[in-house]
Amino acid sequence: MATDLAFAAGAFYEPGSRSTRNLLAIQIYTDIGVTGEYISITPATREQIQMIAPFLIGKNALDRELFYRQAKMILRKHDRMGIGPIDITLWDLAGKLFDAPIHQLLGGYREKLPCYASTYHADRSPGGLSSPEAYAEFAEQCLEIGYKGFKIHSWAAAPIEREIATINAVGKRVGGKMAMMTDPCCVYDTYGDALRVGLACDDNGFFWYEDPMNDGGVSLQAHKRLRQSLKTPLLQGEHVHMVEGHTDMAVAEATDFWRADPEYDGGITGVMKIAHAAEGFGMDVELHIAGPAQRHCMAAMRNSNFYEMGLVHPKLRTWMPVYKCDYADGLEAIDADGCVTVPSGPGLGVEYDWEGIAKYKDGEIVIE
Repeated sequence: MATDLAFAAGAFYEPGSRSTRNLLAIQIYTDIGVTGEYISITPATREQIQMIAPFLIGKNALDRELFYRQAKMILRKHDRMGIGPIDITLWDLAGKLFDAPIHQLLGGYREKLPCYASTYHADRSPGGLSSPEAYAEFAEQCLEIGYKGFKIHSWAAAPIEREIATINAVGKRVGGKMAMMTDPCCVYDTYGDALRVGLACDDNGFFWYEDPMNDGGVSLQAHKRLRQSLKTPLLQGEHVHMVEGHTDMAVAEATDFWRADPEYDGGITGVMKIAHAAEGFGMDVELHIAGPAQRHCMAAMRNSNFYEMGLVHPKLRTWMPVYKCDYADGLEAIDADGCVTVPSGPGLGVEYDWEGIAKYKDGEIVIE
């Protein structure tokens, strides 16, 4: 496989190739027979989960705020990403106990969520996302399907001129017809390169410019300087975890939009803290990537614009063989209005195919 992104192995298009994905399945059992369930896409959190899960034994499964506080303290020397998957599982359990979907427990705001198409990274295969023109064609295809926005994940290590050409090609094709965004994934080595791409976003009326600089997406001062030089709003925060870091970034004037993820930011409990903090600043929160937890959070948030349908590609289709129900994320998952709906069943509102999942199980840890 040929790619400019070492971290994107398996996340780009090459005909005839195959990829694998590791997931982490979590089940929390109670003495009243209600079980919380969640399948996490961030299996690297397993060690942190093992550090904090024992705290739950013998506790009230509804005391999520107590767990959140204690887990933050236990993981204070770590990045705290282990909190999210357990918190989401506890919310699923609570929804099942009260026979209500999570977004209703949070205080529902809406049930239909407008979507933007978030692309796979660029490739070098014919028919794939292998040129600026290919991105423009795919953007037009997504517009025709009904998407309200289109976000570029591009080559990264390619000449900066190609990055700019992609911005220009997409802007020329769908500018004024849908919201346009770009996410270089923290790869531009110099402030100058980040500025040049940002100025191209300005010229094409992009809705936001996300994580451009090779700082891991955390530098407050660098992003404040970049923000002051551009008209296009910055979206930062995917790599700044929990409500405190997000709030500090806003106070430092280093972003226009906040970014949050229930897996990264302390679960549904943590994301709603971030959403409410941003609301106090008069700012919006855009949730990272697709999933049932993201749908429930967004359905209970006023200050969020788009559901990120990703990753999508003209030749690849998302396949997650974990659901027994009809829940799906993917290019064709939106309705005629360019929206997805929030699951209406108890808890997360999805049914996992545990019998099918068991066929792929490569390990099990029981904490009791």
